Amino acid sequence: MAKKVAVIMGSDSDLPVVKGALAELDHFGISYEVHVMSAHRTPALAAEFAGNAKKNGFGVILAAAGKAAHLGGVLAAHTTLPVIGIPVKSSTLDGLDALLATVQMPKGIPVATVAIDGAANAAILAAQMLALSDPEIDAKLEQMKADMEQGVKEKDAKISAEYHS
Repeated sequence: MAKKVAVIMGSDSDLPVVKGALAELDHFGISYEVHVMSAHRTPALAAEFAGNAKKNGFGVILAAAGKAAHLGGVLAAHTTLPVIGIPVKSSTLDGLDALLATVQMPKGIPVATVAIDGAANAAILAAQMLALSDPEIDAKLEQMKADMEQGVKEKDAKISAEYHS
């Protein structure tokens, strides 16, 4: 059975950023569930979800949070599944606070971290992780890379033709 991706937001205000991940997961045909859980306001709920995620069919957890951004770490502390943190730009520090809180994890509790508001890359990284045991997702990733290469070649040809002397 194919593994699902859990997409957890610290607040529903993170949804505009998270939609980038959902679009990529849809593109790859990966099933997912989306939830709002707070590392600070509902820590027991977040811990319970993460602790049961593997037996509930999840293969990767995405954790989007701004400001203190402890959600990824709380989830990672309660599971051995890969957790990918998405720092959300939501404060006066332009997301740097969320980035540092997400990436600076202690030994033994890793959280893979993408760029500030980098939800699409978080989903692609999740797809790469799931592709290790799913040839269908792997084929879609290979096609995505080929499409990107072709797109760059087309842009190069257009620019080169326009500015060739």
